[in-house]
Amino acid sequence: MRLGPAGSWLRRVLGAGSLEHGAAASPDAPVARVAFNMRPTSSPWGGGNQWLVQMVRSLSARGWAVSDNLDGVLDAIVIVDPRVGGLVTFGPEDIRDYRRRSPRVVCLHRINECDARKATTMMDGLLAEANVVTDFTVFVSDWLRDYHVSRWFDGSRLHAVIRNGADPAIFHPLGADLFRVGTPFRLVTHHWSDNWNKGFDVYREVDGLIAAGRLPDTELWVIGRWPSEIRWKAARTHAPATGTALASLLRRCHAYLTASRSEPGPMHPVEGAQCGLPIVYHEDGGGLVEVSRRYGVGFRDDVRTAILETRERWAELRAQVLEHAPSGDAMCVAYARQLQWLCATRALAQRPS
Repeated sequence: MRLGPAGSWLRRVLGAGSLEHGAAASPDAPVARVAFNMRPTSSPWGGGNQWLVQMVRSLSARGWAVSDNLDGVLDAIVIVDPRVGGLVTFGPEDIRDYRRRSPRVVCLHRINECDARKATTMMDGLLAEANVVTDFTVFVSDWLRDYHVSRWFDGSRLHAVIRNGADPAIFHPLGADLFRVGTPFRLVTHHWSDNWNKGFDVYREVDGLIAAGRLPDTELWVIGRWPSEIRWKAARTHAPATGTALASLLRRCHAYLTASRSEPGPMHPVEGAQCGLPIVYHEDGGGLVEVSRRYGVGFRDDVRTAILETRERWAELRAQVLEHAPSGDAMCVAYARQLQWLCATRALAQRPS
């Protein structure tokens, strides 16, 4: 498969073996050519990057030529982030210019952000401006779609909801520790961001409950970053981790705790769920509630009771999460089908009569 100018970064992220597998699918003519406006990285970088790594691998294996720039002839463009700089290689104005030269190209906009997530004031406007140049919009949750419809998005425009999934080759329940009565019940949470909206007020509360003996035989593992003001009393802390190292830590625990507020469609509880962990989640969590409620226990003001209930119902909740956990494979298939549909319908619309 021809990878074009993006071949070097794709090789670094996926490894030579993955490229050879993709090449075998279509050695001379790619199925289609797609450019993402963000370059993936193997470093911890949040859910958007994890989604991108999976999509690049999946489309490449299906015979698509994938790049991170607007060079050459493209069939499709995907907007991952409207903020040019760093890993984001081009923006809405670049797409607008390209479409003037190549009107046949289709553009899909994946929206996984909003101002409510981190109490910012500019993200909703940037997303609205970027969306003008697109043909189709994918939201990562119903909650996020409804949020933007109430502010700027026209719900009659072409759009879909595709929920996030993590890489099942990494985040899976095989080999996980099983909770047994009489042993410590291990809760875990992990965040790349140290923003308080990620739920650190609740994690600090749980840490205090454990230290005071109000959650006996309970451990809290905190992976990643946290606000500098927090001084943990009992929590077991780990540096930011990604990939197999992160998944191994998650599988050593018994339940995932997330107190994030107004989350569009976070990856952190998804990774926990795919490792077989029931979710203890905040009911103001936004999009994360849509998946967590299938195999978890919600709370708003009383996290202690939710933790105790999760411990009591652990076997039942684990059975539910094993049956209903998200899937990165299913997510990638859904996006690939959407891109294929866009390219095919655009070609049909341009067919001479």
